[in-house]
Amino acid sequence: MAAHYDVLIVGGGIAGLSLASALAGRCSVALVEAEQELAYHTSSRSAQQFIPSYGPPVVQELTVRTLELLAARDAELREPILTPRSFMLIGTEDGVAAEASGLMRSITPAEALELCPALVPGTFQAAGLDEGSFGCNAPLLLADHRQRAEAAGVDIITGARVHTAQRLGSGWQVGAGTEGFQAGVVVNAAGAWADELAVISGVEKLGLQPYRRTAAIAAVDHPLPEHSPMVAAADKSFYFRRDGDDVLISPSESEPSGPEDARPRPGDIERLVGRLNEITTLGITEVRRAWTGLRTEAADGVPVAGFDAEAPGFYWLAGQGGYGFQTSSAMAELAAAQILAGQGTAGQGTAAGTAGPESRTAQALAATRWSVRR
Repeated sequence: MAAHYDVLIVGGGIAGLSLASALAGRCSVALVEAEQELAYHTSSRSAQQFIPSYGPPVVQELTVRTLELLAARDAELREPILTPRSFMLIGTEDGVAAEASGLMRSITPAEALELCPALVPGTFQAAGLDEGSFGCNAPLLLADHRQRAEAAGVDIITGARVHTAQRLGSGWQVGAGTEGFQAGVVVNAAGAWADELAVISGVEKLGLQPYRRTAAIAAVDHPLPEHSPMVAAADKSFYFRRDGDDVLISPSESEPSGPEDARPRPGDIERLVGRLNEITTLGITEVRRAWTGLRTEAADGVPVAGFDAEAPGFYWLAGQGGYGFQTSSAMAELAAAQILAGQGTAGQGTAAGTAGPESRTAQALAATRWSVRR
């Protein structure tokens, strides 16, 4: 006998968990995750930095709203999710100018060296600083979403990969693992597997593309000061930040991949270590651990949130790319409002007319994409 829910969320990463906590107590919800643990893939491999000046304008808008929501949540928690940590861009004058946004101010190389003394003078021409950036305690945020969801009655089932899904009458019948579910709305929060879930569900895929991004924790001879900014190259060839007495480093690659449990490729981190030891005085001595996540994006780079225009009751919550954590709460707020309003009929897409703060998110998305199928 299939269990009945108003909403079935497929995917237990930051997107699915954010929505589960946003819907909790407002309708009956189940969340299914293919892996044995939640947030196993990209969501457990985050750089843990919120950068309001990072990404296209719509992503910046979503980030600002997410920061507002998390700041309000921090007021209720014993340990904060957000900690101020500035973000600094370095490179050529043209490169920094091209990547900087209105939320970032230009600073001189001398000022940059004061903020991050580990940089070697003469290795960059220009710099930009975003002082409104925050470090994010990603494990705490994920745990908080789960706790809030389960406390309000959301059923979370792990080790349950979706293998069948079909539209029946006014709802959906879904098989996941050994369980069966019936739901009025199916939410596709499957990350790199979002298009695969669409195919299983008989829904036309959107062409979402996963991209590789590798990172590592490395030991150093000279740890960064406590309040050092995260530093990134304007040519997108690396970033690094303090991680206690160690550093988190990344070659910032963005290579197409299929949906998989991605792993670092031989040589990627080693080459980065060599470069960073040339342009900084960190003195990287050892790579403690390395990982690779997948950042899944739509062709236009805009996150996807909305009911499929051709599949009633099938809601897309995907394509947040490398911005997943910093857009997640705003996206979940919008998705919850649309789902609770029952906007599951064809043609309603993302241009929701909801009232309240979530309308700002809807308008930001609608300015670029009027529907999940343009």
